[in-house]
Amino acid sequence: EVIKKLVIAMMADGHVLLEGVPGLAKTKMVDTLSKTLGANFCRIQFTPDLLPADITGIYIWNQKDQKFQFRKGPLFCNLLLADEINRAPPKTQAALLEAMQEHQVTIEGDTHKLPQPFVTLATQNPIESEGTYPLPDAQLDRFMMKLSVGYPGRPIERAILVKRRQRGKDAHEIKAITSPEKLREMQQSLEKVQVDDAIIEYIVEIINRTREDPRVKVGSSPRGAQSLFKLSRALAVLNKRDYVIPDDIKILSIYTLRHRIILKPEPRIKGVQTEEIVSQILEEVEVPTTQGQLED
Repeated sequence: EVIKKLVIAMMADGHVLLEGVPGLAKTKMVDTLSKTLGANFCRIQFTPDLLPADITGIYIWNQKDQKFQFRKGPLFCNLLLADEINRAPPKTQAALLEAMQEHQVTIEGDTHKLPQPFVTLATQNPIESEGTYPLPDAQLDRFMMKLSVGYPGRPIERAILVKRRQRGKDAHEIKAITSPEKLREMQQSLEKVQVDDAIIEYIVEIINRTREDPRVKVGSSPRGAQSLFKLSRALAVLNKRDYVIPDDIKILSIYTLRHRIILKPEPRIKGVQTEEIVSQILEEVEVPTTQGQLED
């Protein structure tokens, strides 16, 4: 399910925040995904001493040409893994803001476009908070989805060990099944997916309910509505439809809105989770009937 949602987010040209304890193969999952896409993959290990220039790149003096030349940083790739992103200070985290929103970076007044497609997948450990810097709300809002990676069940963990025994080595043989150019075509093809007016009203109502809930200090931004709109089209395509249905919105709402809601102090102290609020809103908002459903 996590891999499927990662694919949905990439098709929707969005970034994903992966949360989970160490050892759950978050990095391996992203690395494997990049190889199947045939994409240019870069991993940045975020640490307290990491500088913005270590990510974006710097200008260096070329003695031969007698001028400054720009040396690109690891940010210039198709698939960026920001590993343990909350371990870097806010100044370094902010280096990703322009890249995630506008797919470009500005250094010393010069704007440099990033390769297309460009997707950031960031990981963070929800348990160990000592020595970390919580992501600012402005950056959280730029992640299209927030996914939790949990422990595998017994059958899956058993299968992992059996396959490791059969393989005879740690490494996997991964073949590219597509290309960055094909992924870009997939992203652009989503514009052909129909979104009924009733679906748009449904999204707007859900988003506004997050702002009106008495337990919420700050509700979802308009970027949250845009994300839900784009993700629902990607899910429709994966389900072999050229139109969005209300179930697409229901499936994606929690993962799209959970990190965009800020609770008031009292409900937060009582242990209220943002997922609970989104689930309650989905139960209360009337589900529309779309033209696509009537045709089915």
